[in-house]
Formats: sequence, structure tokens, C-alpha cells
Amino acid sequence: MDTSTLAAQRILVANGCRVLAHRGLVDDILGHISLRIDDDRVLVRCRGPRERGLAFTEPGDIHEVGVNGDHDLPEGYSVPNELPLHLAALANDPDSRAVVHAHPPAVVALSLTGEAPRPIVGAFNIPAMRMALAGIPVHPSAALIRNEARAKAMIQTMGTSPVCILRGHGLTALGATVPQAVIRAINADALARIQLSVLATGARAPEIDHDDLDDLPDLGSSFNDDNVWRFHLAALEHAGLLVT
Repeated sequence: MDTSTLAAQRILVANGCRVLAHRGLVDDILGHISLRIDDDRVLVRCRGPRERGLAFTEPGDIHEVGVNGDHDLPEGYSVPNELPLHLAALANDPDSRAVVHAHPPAVVALSLTGEAPRPIVGAFNIPAMRMALAGIPVHPSAALIRNEARAKAMIQTMGTSPVCILRGHGLTALGATVPQAVIRAINADALARIQLSVLATGARAPEIDHDDLDDLPDLGSSFNDDNVWRFHLAALEHAGLLVT
């Protein structure tokens, strides 16, 4: 990979981290994104000597690690404690190139109610509904996924789902691209917020009527990912937070 392409990939990961923070899925210094750039290397958001949190991630915070975890970082930088989570997820699914790990408060709160995400919305957020309809698994451990055994346990819970909720902890989202992984995490958070709001009234929303499904099509990656990603980048730019 040439230098300019690698620089662009670092900017992509940095903006992904900023989008997560701007949307409220991460707070302060917790959370990270990784991107597989070839068979042997992964870019991952690392913590540096002047750490300021994901909202202020710079391309210089994004560093290469080997798919086996080997790394040689600049002085003062460290890989995430939960790097095994990223490496296991990427190794398990060759079609996924990006991993998001975040701690959205609504997702954590929903996980503590004992309720899994349910397909209770329709046109409000079709991708979120479809993820819930397929089933978003909930991993029962709230521990840091900082070793291979815990990472494998999470992968076993996750199965073929692109999103897994970690009870009392957060979520992991996979994607073929950074935008796709980030948007899947955002959609899971949006669903959790709605479900929590309904539960707070004392009601339990019914699941979507299956007769409506024909009118809730998958609108494709151009609509669900590309257009939505441009919106998030524009929102960052408007807030003066976009990395270019």
C-alpha cells in the first residue's frame, strides 16, 4: 500500500472515531476502531502520550499492528487493552475489514434490562429493524475482552451477526468498510434508545407486523451506508471536527 493510500486510511479511521463520539456512542477515551489493510496488517486507534479522547482523534493516533498482535508503536503510544477483540473478529470473518468497539450508554442500559434488541420499529430505521429481526446477540460477560479466550467467547456468541451487544459493557460491530461498521453501531444505538424510551413508559412495544415487511426493503449500501456516511462527515465538518 502506497503512502498516500495509507494516510487516507488513517484519516478514515480517525473520522470514524470522531463520528462515534459526535453521535454519543463513546465518551472520553473509551472505544476504538480497527481496519484491516492487507493480509498481515491492521490499523487500530491507539492511545497516545497526549490522549484527548475519541472526539479529537488524529490520524497520528492510528497505528499498524500485525494480525497476530505484533506491533512497534512510536514512544508513548499503546494498543487498546481489547486489541484481541479486534483481531479475533477480523480473523473470524474474512468479509469484514472493519471493527468498531464502543460503549453506548443506551445499549449498555438496554442490556441490563434483560431485554434483547427487538424489531419494534419499521420505516423509522429499516437497517436497525432488519438487524433486530435477524437477531442481535447479547454476550453475557461484562469483562474487558483483553485476551484470546474472552475474544473467542465473544465471537461464539456473535455468530454470523454483524453486531453483538456486550452486557454491561458496550457493543462490537463489524463491516466491510469503516463507514458500514460505524453506521451499524449507530443503528444499534438508535434502536436501543427507542426501546428504552418505550420501556420507561411501562409498556412493552409489539414487534413489527410481518405484513409490513414487504414495504420495508433493504435499500442497499449506497443509501444505507454511502449517503448516511456523507451526512456524518458533513455534520463533523459543520461542528469543526472533520479531519481532512
